[in-house]
Parts: sequence; structure tokens; C-alpha cells
Amino acid sequence: MSTVAPPPDPEADPRIKAVFDDIRATRKSDFINNMWLWLAFDPDLLERTWAEVKAVMATPSALEPVVKEMLYIAVSVTNGCGYCIHSHTASAKAKGMTEAEHADLLRVISLAAKTNQLATALQVPVDAAFDATTAPRVPSDAQSSL
Repeated sequence: MSTVAPPPDPEADPRIKAVFDDIRATRKSDFINNMWLWLAFDPDLLERTWAEVKAVMATPSALEPVVKEMLYIAVSVTNGCGYCIHSHTASAKAKGMTEAEHADLLRVISLAAKTNQLATALQVPVDAAFDATTAPRVPSDAQSSL
């Protein structure tokens, strides 16, 4: 159940229409998903959120688009956002994520959640070798706590 209602005719507002047109152009699709329709209840929030999403997710960077989507899935699982899990899994698959990669991603997410909880529960101190402010470089044999 939603906490707000999307506007009945969002594209009647020129600001919303401009964002939706940019979403369509950026994604090369006529589909406007519910996230954007619901964010349209506040044109300022819609504009700011789309600008940030576009800058991070749709702009070429050091990470491949499928990797960005997989990271988004991991954070969405951690945050318990069902909507984002579904939408970014679909996007990752559209960008080439295989079933084997998806399964591997879920194994990593599961393992990270478990070891994060253990490290938090045990309050394990950070190794000096992992502290970027004191360690000149991490020794190759100390790159992970595992």
C-alpha cells in the first residue's frame, strides 16, 4: 500500500513531462516505471532524484553498467527494498547478467551479510594493514579478512 498517490495526469506538469521525456530518451524506451510515477507527486524530488540516478547509473564510468546494477541489487537486498530488487535485477539481466552471475551475486550478498553480522557482534578491531591513513599499502597477502 502506497503512502502517497501519483498525480492523475503527471505529464500535464511541464517539469514532470521534461523529466519523463529525459527518462525515455536516456533509456531509449517509452516505459516510465512506478518509481518515477510515484515520485512525480513532488516535482522537485523527482527532478533531483532523476538527475542523480542519471549521473550515477546512466553515465559511463569506471564500472560497467551491469556491475552498477549488481551493486544496486546488493544494496537493495541489504536495505530490504523489494521494488529496487525487482527493478534492478530486471535491468541487470537486460544488461547481460547471466543466471550463474545472479546466483553468484546472491551467494556473495548472503556471505557478506553473515560475516558483517559476525564482525559487528564480535566488535572485531580493524587490522592496521587495512587502515588507509596509517598503512602505506596493503600487503598482497592481507587483502581480505577471510
